Amino acid sequence: MNIPFFSFKTMHPAIKTEIMNRLEAFYDSHWYVLGQYVKDFEKEYANYNNTKYCIGVANGLDALHIALKALGVGPGDEVIVPSNTYIATWLAVSYVGATIVPVEPNPKTFNLDPDKFKNAITEKTKAVMPVHLYGQSCEMDRIMAIAKANNIFVVEDNAQSQGARCEGQLTGSFGQVNGVSFYPGKNLGALGDAGGITTDDEELDLKCRTIRNYGSQKKYYNKIIGINSRLDEAHAATLLVKLPHLDAWNAERVRIADQYRKHLQGIEGIILPFIASQVTSVYHQFIIRHQRRDELQTYLKENGIGTLIHYPVPPHLQEAYSHLNFKAGDFPIAEELAQTMLSLPIYPGLSEKEVAYIAEKVKEFTFKA
Repeated sequence: MNIPFFSFKTMHPAIKTEIMNRLEAFYDSHWYVLGQYVKDFEKEYANYNNTKYCIGVANGLDALHIALKALGVGPGDEVIVPSNTYIATWLAVSYVGATIVPVEPNPKTFNLDPDKFKNAITEKTKAVMPVHLYGQSCEMDRIMAIAKANNIFVVEDNAQSQGARCEGQLTGSFGQVNGVSFYPGKNLGALGDAGGITTDDEELDLKCRTIRNYGSQKKYYNKIIGINSRLDEAHAATLLVKLPHLDAWNAERVRIADQYRKHLQGIEGIILPFIASQVTSVYHQFIIRHQRRDELQTYLKENGIGTLIHYPVPPHLQEAYSHLNFKAGDFPIAEELAQTMLSLPIYPGLSEKEVAYIAEKVKEFTFKA
């Protein structure tokens, strides 16, 4: 078999006609920036996410940056972030000039550890950015309680977990203002870079809309120094078609994850994903761990199976953050995860036969090892 890490082979053909019709209407409208499709998608996504507002922006990183800026986070403030995350989470803090305070994850869930978050709070802590990593919700009930008790803003990084829940509540609806990515490979993806901000606060909604549009609420009149980060009409049109399918696509990811578990349960040396009792996962990624991860990846590649490593270098060891003077060993849990995690293929359309083949090759490697 030849199984790519990710494929649109089932999702996109089924909705191609509807997407093309929307794009043709967009083309013929002669209105290409902040038009009706963006307004409609903002309304529909807010309804889906059980928030009052959604603000469409250019990408997920901009969503986090604008969220922090709207809250007034800046130089002299500390923002608590996971040590185990994609670097975009850290970059958003850097963009507003605040101080990055990394906190280790729960080694089972890979998400921010609430106890370590609590212990990292100082008088300078202004915000915390929990990342719902790989599709699983953070323990938001505990995080919100700690944040409220310490008067700390919460900005959820919901780039990977649209549709996941904690205690029945959707991710992206807990924090004061939250960011989401609609990058093509996300569970809900556009046809290029795209993102959104969710909030229930009317004032924050207006601030975010102002920041994303050059700091302007009225054309050619600029109230603040903003940026240019607006969701494209073409992407909004695509997302409007895809959004009604999101829950079904997520359910298929869960079914595929269950099939992986059935085949790989009890295999020596393989650590399977752990889902906390009060949360759900929409399995943006299906992560396994193995001490000989690189050899396992090579073996699967030799057998026609695409995989990825999310992520091989933690943010604190990236050259971009060398000025923070972190060193190897400072965040051992994040470093251990970076050295042992491997993402297996998971996407709507991946067949039971393909899952069984992938699992068979994983087993073969462990027996050979």
